[in-house]
This record gives sequence, structure tokens and C-alpha cells, in this order.
Amino acid sequence: MIIGGAGLSECPRCGGIWADTSAFEQICADREHQSAVLGMAVELPKAGAGGTAELVRYVPCPHCRKLMNRMNFARCSGVIVDVCKAHGTWFDHDELRRIVEFIGGGGLDVARGREIADLEERKRQLEAAEAARAASGPSGESALSYQDRHLGITSARGLLDLLRR
Repeated sequence: MIIGGAGLSECPRCGGIWADTSAFEQICADREHQSAVLGMAVELPKAGAGGTAELVRYVPCPHCRKLMNRMNFARCSGVIVDVCKAHGTWFDHDELRRIVEFIGGGGLDVARGREIADLEERKRQLEAAEAARAASGPSGESALSYQDRHLGITSARGLLDLLRR
């Protein structure tokens, strides 16, 4: 199936969708792709009201057959997807639509804001620790060398710049 130029594979049995890494990135970045995903939603019959707990199972990547990691999309969406870092993401029925709704509701912006705030706090802590060590003088060798601390602060700055784009 093609959605706005993004190639996806759908399982006719369960309604799940496989998106390779580039297709999922297109969907996350482009409102036209997101609208196409929302327009394709098809309801599957709901399970009976038996109240059975959903069994958690790890599924293999359709390309490399290694078990994929289960992850909460954007670490705060509440949508748990199966991810193969090398090949793509598996969405159980309705998960892709829920992610698109999360993105459309500003969820990625909120998640990005949290990441930036966390990185800024880590940077502040590193800088405070470095200042405290510098103020204590050359009395002893610290566990982290100056180069290690500098590299950590530089890396945090780079991540902040990347997330602010």
C-alpha cells in the first residue's frame, strides 16, 4: 500500500502495518502523509467484553527476523510500537493512526520540549560540577578529566542545537 508516496505493508489478517524507517519518518514529518493515514483507518471488530488481558509478545522484524524492541513512541505517547532500528517499525492495528493523532495534537512538540529541558538541566549540572572542581583547585585528579567534561558539555550543546531545529 502507498500512502502519499510512503510505502507501507499491511497485514490483511490483523490490520497491522509495517513501515520502513524512511516511510515512517515521512509520515511523522508531513501533514499530507498524516492525513492519508487518518483517512485509511478501518475499524476491526472489537474483542468480546470478556475482559481478558492483552498478552505482551515480541515480534520478529520481517527483514532480519530478530526480535524487535517494544517502545513507547516519543517516550510519552502511550502508544507502544515494535521497532527494529535497522529496518523499521511494526504498528498493531490502529497504532499508526493513534501516533498521527498524537503528532497532530502537538505531542511531538511537547516531547521535544521535555527533551530540551532535560538536556539543559544536565548541561547546567555538568557546568556546575566543572565550576566546583575548578574552584577547588589542583589538589587532586578528578574522576573525569577536563577533556571528558568538556566533551560531555559540547555533546549536550550539540544535542540541544539539533532538537531546537
